[in-house]
Amino acid sequence: MSVSLTSAPVSPRAAANPDKPIRTGRNRAYPHQLWWLIASFVVLIALCQFISRVALKYSSRHSSRKKRGDTEAGRSSSSRRVSWRRLPLAALNAYRVIAFRWTLNIGQYLTLNFAEVLVTCVYIIAIFTWGFVNTTSLAGNKLDVSYWENRLGVLGASQLPLITALGTKNNILSYITGLKFIHRTIARIVFILLWTHGATRLAHLMDSQYVAWFVPIGIIAMGAFTVLLFVSLRPIRARFYELFYYTHVLSVLIILLGGYFHTNYQKFGFYLWPCFIIWGLDRAIRLGRLIFYNHLYFGFSATSHHLDASVELLSPHLVRLHLSRPPHFKWTPGQTVFLAMPSVSKFPIESHPFTIASVDARYALKGVQDATEAEKAQIAGEDVDATPYWNELVFLIHVREGYTRRLANAAEKGEKVKVLVDGPYGFSPNLDNDDIVVLIAGSSGVSYTLSTFLGVLSHVQKGKSKCRKLVFVWCIREASHIEWVSKALTKALELAPANIDLSVRIFVTSGSAPALGREGSWNEDESSHSSEGSPVEKTKPSSLFNFPSVQVALGRPNLAAFLQHEVEINTGRLSVTVCGSQGISRACRAALRIPVTTTLKGGPSVVLHVESFGYA
Repeated sequence: MSVSLTSAPVSPRAAANPDKPIRTGRNRAYPHQLWWLIASFVVLIALCQFISRVALKYSSRHSSRKKRGDTEAGRSSSSRRVSWRRLPLAALNAYRVIAFRWTLNIGQYLTLNFAEVLVTCVYIIAIFTWGFVNTTSLAGNKLDVSYWENRLGVLGASQLPLITALGTKNNILSYITGLKFIHRTIARIVFILLWTHGATRLAHLMDSQYVAWFVPIGIIAMGAFTVLLFVSLRPIRARFYELFYYTHVLSVLIILLGGYFHTNYQKFGFYLWPCFIIWGLDRAIRLGRLIFYNHLYFGFSATSHHLDASVELLSPHLVRLHLSRPPHFKWTPGQTVFLAMPSVSKFPIESHPFTIASVDARYALKGVQDATEAEKAQIAGEDVDATPYWNELVFLIHVREGYTRRLANAAEKGEKVKVLVDGPYGFSPNLDNDDIVVLIAGSSGVSYTLSTFLGVLSHVQKGKSKCRKLVFVWCIREASHIEWVSKALTKALELAPANIDLSVRIFVTSGSAPALGREGSWNEDESSHSSEGSPVEKTKPSSLFNFPSVQVALGRPNLAAFLQHEVEINTGRLSVTVCGSQGISRACRAALRIPVTTTLKGGPSVVLHVESFGYA
């Protein structure tokens, strides 16, 4: 990685220190080379993604739903013969198992798959290689500190635009790479890099240099970086999200401003000012979207109060919020939005991400009332509880402290809340080419899988999906939690197309059998508070159990046995979509580490989508 330097007039100062022009040249060249490596990686991933999508479309066009594989469905893969023509598919499955299902588990909160570990290791090796390569001085001193102390600082500063871009909500890099974790990973690696630079530099500064203005600015910026790294740890972020939110905003501002003035002193400020452009552009897009989708509020029209959201406290730990769909607002199943609630949040600009549990009108099943019909039915006193899942934005919000606790208090008081919508964000997995779709959720993760369930049924009904079997698995703590989505599930099962095999399995991890077996056991005397103005009596979801496809069981599900059974008896393409705790995600990954012989014997091509709790 040596750099050729053009000859230039040597100043008396440079002549006194012949190493300095070499160090300076490498400090400027190596960050550029690192960026070329990153750009090449992004292009490579984009090319792979493109080829994968083209191959998927090509294979879907040339496959029929009635093939030899279907005649073998229901037979154990162990009783089938090996077909070497399936070797490419077996190799693809093996790649998925190695890259995405073999994991490194760090405590209860962090799981990295092999692909994420590999990318992290390659990035660490690359950035530290450029940091310490060619650090032998002209005098022969190896790893000369004067060569690498400033270089580490420049390399770290050069990565701040990448961290900023990955941290914005409107970035294309996460869409191309699919690596959601990489924002925090790169930030932590750069943190180590910058502290190594700072500590080494401070140890070699003369006393007279400590008073230079750029030194305390750098120390302040690194102090803010340290605080931010501490509050961003998953246990703290999950428990004290509002603390993380405010600290993140303030710390990033201090880091970027301090970093700019500190690096600009050495003529490297050009790495920092793009951060402000990236951040400002993202905020401008979000502000424009916020005004566009919520313009009726900003118009101060007489009917703006009709846009307020209704809030129901379904249990001490869950709030259901639904509001009218903003004009022109469209989303796909599983996407999230940021909700700003001025009457709930401490600051008007504060917003938090939540997954949309409903689908828009494009995914309405035949027989579902549209918004106008639902409004007329409501005036007539008819039950339209399930209708919002196809006509409105519905959210199932887990109650914690701070923001969500104040929202629950508003529901208890029977208040409506003003809600400003920013989104949608996130990407929905394409399940149209999957023969078997399995959806697994834990607790409030049902927001993700319910909308996906409704979306798959809609596409099957309209002939857009080749899915022939749809399995919905939900793990909840109490039997009464079924009420959260019981009417939406009931309506979906009533209107589901006849050409799909449906299975709904609900597991209650605590409770007793009588609570499931008798209608009178659903706590009839309890009520949920609603912002419609009065307590709403809980409805017994017994109608859901009239469907033979619905099964309710006590205890935790044996996900390993269940998923392995699905792999054994099915053929074609099987997708498993998971949204739940780390325990559920880890169990699903472990269960789907299928051997190569399963695919060679006609087993399904298995795809796993994992949507983790939390967005930050």
